Amino acid sequence: MRKKRVLLLSEGFGTGHTQAAYALAAGMKRLDPHLQCRVIELGKFLNPTMGPLILSAYRKTVSSSPKLVGMLYRKQYDKSLNRLTRLALHRIFYTQAAQVIKQLKPDLIVCTHPFPNAVISRLKRQGLHVPLITLITDYDVHGTWVNKEVNQYLVSTPRVKDLLLRRNVPSASIQVTGIPVHPNFWERADKNQLAVELGLKRMPTILIMSGGWGVSFNKEMINLLISWADQIQLVFCTGSNEKLLQKMKNSPVLSHPHIHLLGYTKNIDQWMDVSDLLITKPGGMTCTEGLAKGIPMLFYEVIPGQEEENGQYFVELGSAEMIHDPYVLHRWKHRLIHEYEQVERSRLKSLVSAEPGSEPFYCAQQVLELLKHEDPHLLSRNSRL
Repeated sequence: MRKKRVLLLSEGFGTGHTQAAYALAAGMKRLDPHLQCRVIELGKFLNPTMGPLILSAYRKTVSSSPKLVGMLYRKQYDKSLNRLTRLALHRIFYTQAAQVIKQLKPDLIVCTHPFPNAVISRLKRQGLHVPLITLITDYDVHGTWVNKEVNQYLVSTPRVKDLLLRRNVPSASIQVTGIPVHPNFWERADKNQLAVELGLKRMPTILIMSGGWGVSFNKEMINLLISWADQIQLVFCTGSNEKLLQKMKNSPVLSHPHIHLLGYTKNIDQWMDVSDLLITKPGGMTCTEGLAKGIPMLFYEVIPGQEEENGQYFVELGSAEMIHDPYVLHRWKHRLIHEYEQVERSRLKSLVSAEPGSEPFYCAQQVLELLKHEDPHLLSRNSRL
């Protein structure tokens, strides 16, 4: 019997979209080892010259003009991609998309970014009969995600479902599954053992992440945290920003036995396990991973738009706080030094209080159920163009 094949399509505008695709693929493979999954960043895959140039330009805009990004997000919030943009995407990047699909013969396509979602929707209008699932990777939903050809939307929360309903998406086509995280985040490792393996001391520890693209840290915040290094262990993760990592390694003020500097790492799950507090940008994936690990979070320099919505959701959930002023940091310093046992008990309580349906493996489980039962409303047996 032919193995089921799932094609997951994303784009590299930020790291969360592709991380979600890989997380879903890994989760489904964990639950069903016989499944075949393929993750592709479609623009870079089909146009390796122009794709990275556009991503680089977008990255610079996010870093230098975050308010502009937020303004554009809000201005276009309720609008789908216009016809000209769809046509441009189709011609510049994805003219070969149909051939890729014909070659891979997927039983199901999952899109974790609006751009490939729009292209596959266009191909479906032209006769593609492969079912399309759209996984929305934030705690908000921009109008660019919405296409009539999508068979099923997987969303993070009931609020996101309500936002889709307001955009006239049928309720039967929306499923609240949460955002998938890699199976490494499904369980928590032994903290003491990990501390030894990672070369850390058994003391209060803060993990500070600069975001998937390695956006520079807030200098005032960093200087304040450094002043605590005698009492609190600090782990700085710069992501893919190698220049920032090297600059920090060359800084004398960061040369302290309780300060650890990381670049891009594949075991961020372990660093979350061994840490007591996470300071980060509120990207959808990072927040979801932090929630799965039960680690309290503080958010800094939130970009208006989806980061703002992500952050607000986790603040309302009680899992995070915004760093509006240094008082928030000073309060957490006091808690970590003088109320450490209470902080640890609170974290353990959060790990066992997950409601049914909110488990980190739930999204992968639900996609497998869709494949298994082949609901005729969603899944077509005809996977040919």
